[in-house]
Amino acid sequence: MRALRATLLALAAGAATAPAATAQPPTRTNRIGMEFVLIRPGSMVVGRFQPACPTPAAAEPRREPADPRTRWTPEDYRRCAEMVKRDAMPGFTVHVGRPYYIGKYEVTQGEWRKVMGTNPSVFQGSKVKDDADRHPADNVTWADARAFVKKLNAMDATAHYRLPTEFEWEYAARAGAERDLTWAEIREQAQLALVDKGTTQPVGGKAPNAWGLYDTLGNVWEWVEDYYNEKLFADPTPPRAGTVHVLRGGSFLSDVKNTTYFTHAAGPGSGFDVGFRVVREVR
Repeated sequence: MRALRATLLALAAGAATAPAATAQPPTRTNRIGMEFVLIRPGSMVVGRFQPACPTPAAAEPRREPADPRTRWTPEDYRRCAEMVKRDAMPGFTVHVGRPYYIGKYEVTQGEWRKVMGTNPSVFQGSKVKDDADRHPADNVTWADARAFVKKLNAMDATAHYRLPTEFEWEYAARAGAERDLTWAEIREQAQLALVDKGTTQPVGGKAPNAWGLYDTLGNVWEWVEDYYNEKLFADPTPPRAGTVHVLRGGSFLSDVKNTTYFTHAAGPGSGFDVGFRVVREVR
């Protein structure tokens, strides 16, 4: 099993929203009660990385007497500037040209049972103190998520469902944001173990993002359609083949610094903290 490969980066990314999709309701609910939010076309910058050196004041030791081993020298600053110049990346622009609906919440255990007739989740029964049906489905492989989508399409001939692409996921999760969230903002939106007792939590228990989506950060990692490219960032064109798929958003086990919608990670990961959300195509 491959460990998740995730890191916090000091990113700044741009996003712009295009004109509204014509004659589409902002939300939809399907016949089994899954709620979807309309995401309108637009653009964002992906993979921008602009590290920074500390200021001289920030680099000084905070305790006296000063420890010369912790004090930055002019040579340290010079080397840092060289590394920043070497490693900085401008990113690339992604255009999301068509509207789509995406799940307002991660797929819940109750929705999974309605579609699949089973429940693979670890966090159910005695392992939760409330209604497990409102917790996200966990312990889900990428193939499991695809099987759910296939059966959901067979159940509902009025719509077409699929996993989001990585760029669709990030665009929806960022909700127009040009920068990463602060740690305080992440704690408002994300179900994290340090606050929420080390298990998944019912979906919708934290603040939504600016476009009304819940739990894009924390609770469970979310599968997307794309293969992982074995790199720190996504490529402008996703790979057509690979050995593992991309996971986004972090889980209740993630710490705050890694729970960001810029993290480009790979599964299968630990499994029990992995779920997904679904796209419903606009027709």
